[in-house]
Amino acid sequence: MATFDPPLTPPYSDLRPVWNRFFTLNWKFALFLLIFICIPRFILVLNANATGSYGSIGAIMLISALVPFIFLSKKGQQKAGLVKPSNYYPLLLAFALGLMASLLLHYAAQALYGSGNENWYAYIGRSYNIPAGIDSNDKRTMFIIMAATGMLFSPIGEEFFFRGLVHTGFQQSWGSRKASLADGLAFSLVHLSHFGIVYLNNNWHFLPLPATLWVTGMFLTSLLFAYCKRLTHSIWGAVICHSAFNLGMIYCIFYLL
Repeated sequence: MATFDPPLTPPYSDLRPVWNRFFTLNWKFALFLLIFICIPRFILVLNANATGSYGSIGAIMLISALVPFIFLSKKGQQKAGLVKPSNYYPLLLAFALGLMASLLLHYAAQALYGSGNENWYAYIGRSYNIPAGIDSNDKRTMFIIMAATGMLFSPIGEEFFFRGLVHTGFQQSWGSRKASLADGLAFSLVHLSHFGIVYLNNNWHFLPLPATLWVTGMFLTSLLFAYCKRLTHSIWGAVICHSAFNLGMIYCIFYLL
């Protein structure tokens, strides 16, 4: 007597079903995403530094924040840490660590380069176009606006992308420790477009030693963000640490340079 065997359901995937035939969540997929997102971002940031028009950077941060939700299933999102923190108190530590990291980078640059263009914060601060004769009230208002923007867009966009989706792809193939090194390396190298390759006096320049120090600082900072993600069992630990870092950097640019 013939028996009816129901069709086998495919094994669970961390990606949404529509992507299963094209991708597997592994190091190849993570590398594909880095190429797809980071190369255009690198070019857009360099162009913004030359033209002074930074609108496209907000768009690339928005795309970076949405990519995990476009590709990952609900369980994939959970694996990437897109969940509520298990404990909210470590978020305070994450905030303090991010703030301290930004101040350390400031004092290192000041000790080495003063306030010249080889100082990474000084160069980045040029993009803020702070008027030379601005009064204290207007300066405070401008600082609040810049700080609010800096604490929201890039921390969410970059952490959801680098410490979320990209890290999970590498982790599936290499484990968490090597994944943190890989996404940290990608994160630090993409920040060469913010400083290291600089646009001065209508010409492009590469600053080898300051660029190396900046990239090293960004790499170590990315490992700090990854630690805060593990500390809170959530991507929000990395986001909060990153937000505090940006707050500290913007404060240094406005008030300590």
